[in-house]
Amino acid sequence: MTPAPPPADDVACAIERALLDLFARRNPGASVCPSEVARLLWPAAWREHMSDVRAVARALAAQGRVTVTQRGRVLDPQAPWRGPVRLARGGRDNRVA
Repeated sequence: MTPAPPPADDVACAIERALLDLFARRNPGASVCPSEVARLLWPAAWREHMSDVRAVARALAAQGRVTVTQRGRVLDPQAPWRGPVRLARGGRDNRVA
C-alpha cells in the first residue's frame, strides 16, 4: 500500500495545529487517535480527511515531532501502515520497533 500524497499546505497546517492543540490538552504521555483530529476539523465529513491526517502524521513522524504507534509499537514513517494507529508527541529517543 502506497502512502497518500500530502494534503494542500493550508489543510496540512490546520491538521498540524489541531494535533498540537490536542497534545497540549493532554498529559505528556497521552496519545491521540487520528480520527480525533479529523473530527475536530471536519465534524460532518471527518472520514473523508483521514488520509490527510495520516499523511501529516507521517510527515511529522519523519521529522521526529510525532510518534506513530500501533499496538504499542513505534511505526516507521517510511513504511506502509495498515489499521488503527495512535499519535503521540515525538522525541529523539523514539525507536522503530
